[in-house]
Amino acid sequence: MDDRYLRLGGPLFPGALGVSRADWLSTCAILSSKAVASQQSDNADNSSGSADEATNHLTAINGHKTLDLVPIANLPKPLTITDLSPAPMHGNQLRVAYQGVPGAYSEAAAGKAYPNCEAIPCDQFEVAFQAVELWIADRAVLPVENSLGGSIHRNYDLLLRHRLHIVGEVQLPVHHCLLALPGVRKEYLTRVISHPQALAQCELTLTSLGLNVAREAFDDTAGAAEYVATNGLRDTAAIASARAAELYGMQILADGIQDDSGNVTRFVMLAREPIIPRTDRPFKTSIVFAHDREGTSVLFKVLSAFAFRNISLTKIESRPHRHRPIRLVDDANVGTAKHFEYMFYVDFEASMAEVRAQNALAEIQEYTSFLRVLGSYPMDMTPWMASSSSSSSSSSSSSSSST
Repeated sequence: MDDRYLRLGGPLFPGALGVSRADWLSTCAILSSKAVASQQSDNADNSSGSADEATNHLTAINGHKTLDLVPIANLPKPLTITDLSPAPMHGNQLRVAYQGVPGAYSEAAAGKAYPNCEAIPCDQFEVAFQAVELWIADRAVLPVENSLGGSIHRNYDLLLRHRLHIVGEVQLPVHHCLLALPGVRKEYLTRVISHPQALAQCELTLTSLGLNVAREAFDDTAGAAEYVATNGLRDTAAIASARAAELYGMQILADGIQDDSGNVTRFVMLAREPIIPRTDRPFKTSIVFAHDREGTSVLFKVLSAFAFRNISLTKIESRPHRHRPIRLVDDANVGTAKHFEYMFYVDFEASMAEVRAQNALAEIQEYTSFLRVLGSYPMDMTPWMASSSSSSSSSSSSSSSST
């Protein structure tokens, strides 16, 4: 994989400025020293001038002389609330990180979320998170759940580990194609490679096509197409998008081979700062909480806090508590009981700008030992239909991370 792709522990961009704080400080020091040297040279050339003219180049601030490098007239204007709460569909000139290679479904999701953005491929989910944290990218678009495959647990764990905020969501239908090298016929195939969920989502169709082939898992769908094309494998097909076929010079042997046309993947958009919640359009809020009390009564009370205020939940997901996976309870009469500890992820249809949502979380905080708002963001209300080949390049895919 070339230097366009970000890797953990690897080079970010060849020849680019370092992204660490030390690199940044070093660069500032170099620029400052050059400016001082230039100032001293100008003063030497104009030594015959008056002392007043020489001091015009310097500005005294709190008793210290510093270079006035930025004219007052060119100072930036103060930020307004409009700057802090951009429209959800903005995207011009944004750098958006996604997991996979060009042609991945996640790239299509990034394009739908932020039209005209600069998509930055990353080889791992965590690299996409870090790309935003290190200011290499402005946003990240990552899958969190699929209508058939369920949740992508890795990304839920990363949401808790990192401090990025959910600022939007996008839902895209899946549209898989069977790709092979030009001139290859289906009867010549001996194996099909793709992301495990893509293989599972096309199992019935592959059987109905009469293909007696081995199924082999690959890291992602577009990566599988790239692998076949790069290595000239004429006995191997890949399941990927039509855009992947176009990018890697492959032919489409079968179009729309997913078993279920109602297969949809939900992606979330992540940013370093949250957006300001609003009430002029439907919003969704995502939270995560944990409790350290016994029994199921705490979870019941949390759900009741939403039900009492007529707030609809769209998702509830439990994940093991990484730092305290098991809780031991000793009873002298019975013995030691071992309880699994969980974190609970909840999505509900309300904006944090609404009083009912604020009151619900205030009540929930009384029952829980940990509560964090992952984001309050506009819901994706755009209609969608089962994708066709003409729209597959902008379709989304399987929870396949790859995608």
